[in-house]
Amino acid sequence: MFWVLLIAILILSGWAQYQVSHQFRKYSQAPNRRYMTGAQAAEAVLRANGVSGVSIGRCSGHLSDHYDPRDNTIYLSESVYDSPTIAAVGVASHEAGHACQYAAQYFPIRVRSAIIPACRFGSYFSYILIVIGMVLYSQSWFGLGVLLFSLTTLFQLITLPVEFDASRRALATIEGTGMLYEDEYPGARKVLRAAALTYVAALLMSLLYLLRYLLIFLNMSRSSD
Repeated sequence: MFWVLLIAILILSGWAQYQVSHQFRKYSQAPNRRYMTGAQAAEAVLRANGVSGVSIGRCSGHLSDHYDPRDNTIYLSESVYDSPTIAAVGVASHEAGHACQYAAQYFPIRVRSAIIPACRFGSYFSYILIVIGMVLYSQSWFGLGVLLFSLTTLFQLITLPVEFDASRRALATIEGTGMLYEDEYPGARKVLRAAALTYVAALLMSLLYLLRYLLIFLNMSRSSD
């Protein structure tokens, strides 16, 4: 059953990655008729939501766009910052949506920010402890590794509403302010929906491995009785 589910999730993950690349490439070749760049779109979302003091800068890489709360800056890649395309408006608006979340003290993003240090620790040490537990057949070490691994699953679980809400804020602002024409709006929505699917696939993969580790842990408990 594990391998069946693993293959299914891998297929979903591959499909999600394909959709992200395909939709972004497709709508990156579709200029919006308002000739609004990604940077201008991010500014428009911030302005429409009454958020000020957020900087907008450039970053290298492909689809590396992100909002960094540490310096309160939205970083847009070269294919988004200066590009007056439907895809650029969608991606930049999504990142501005994250800035709006922080400004509004959106609860899930506050929780996610609070657990980031613990999740990084868990991500780094969980596999080490799981391997040690399996090699030594130690339920204690293995259980500690599973506990740390569960933190990364929790992080991905909390990430889903954060990402969905950022896209919701972005699309609502795009539609409400007329940043894109009516026939252009579905393109931005497709780009953001494809990106959201990757987070769903990542969570399902993490949940599957967590379930597997829990079952191994329970088998260790039975063996030790």
